Amino acid sequence: MTTKRVLLATAALAMAGFATGAQAQAITEIKIGTEGAYPPYNNLNAKKELEGFEIDYMNDLCAKMKVKCTWVVQDWDGIIPALLSKKYDVIVAGMNATPERQKRVDFTDVYTSTPIAMVGAKSITSTDISPAALRGKAIGAQGSTIHMNFLEAYYKNSTIRPYPTQEEANLDLLNGRLDYIVADLEALESFIKDKGKDCCKVIAEVKRDPAIHGPGVGMAIRKEDAALKAMLNKAIAESKADGTLDKHAMKWLGKKAIQ
Repeated sequence: MTTKRVLLATAALAMAGFATGAQAQAITEIKIGTEGAYPPYNNLNAKKELEGFEIDYMNDLCAKMKVKCTWVVQDWDGIIPALLSKKYDVIVAGMNATPERQKRVDFTDVYTSTPIAMVGAKSITSTDISPAALRGKAIGAQGSTIHMNFLEAYYKNSTIRPYPTQEEANLDLLNGRLDYIVADLEALESFIKDKGKDCCKVIAEVKRDPAIHGPGVGMAIRKEDAALKAMLNKAIAESKADGTLDKHAMKWLGKKAIQ
């Protein structure tokens, strides 16, 4: 390579590095999309204020990153399309980083991994939740989730019912219109401790299928937002090292974030 070409190549690399650095420095505000209907992860309380594990945790990360953060509440069914249309910059909503979702969006490092369970009436004595055992049973889950995908893949001989929110599935179980519901264990435990305390119990945990459930929960971002991903991953790593992540997990989930 000639001296002139070397100089041009060096200049190009320097400019690329400058552009990347400038892009990272330019991130001073982040809009965050969440569902606000999935306690204890994220929820709108009686005052219509967001609360939960992910709300406290992300607010803490925003302070670490020294950026202004604004929350946007979005129905689950449209949460990825709204990200892609730039309604917000990142999704923090108990979203598992599944291979199917990774076709459309990118994910940060995993910040929590939760067991999955089936809940049913207290009168159920069997812990067998195999497809054969639940043949003909009505099973509910929130639509467009890993839980609905799991039911559709394995419980073809059961009656599968999708719901816009987990709360609606919970209420149908409570009212006897479902035999079982499936969701993250912490979300179901929250239901059982509250509205479902007299009717329902955890029947059994669901074995995770990596192809459907993924490795755990991450923050979803657009594929082109590499600088934002790097900044979020740095903050997530720091929160794991300094105990911030587990502090919020213990408060809201009653256990460490990564199981």
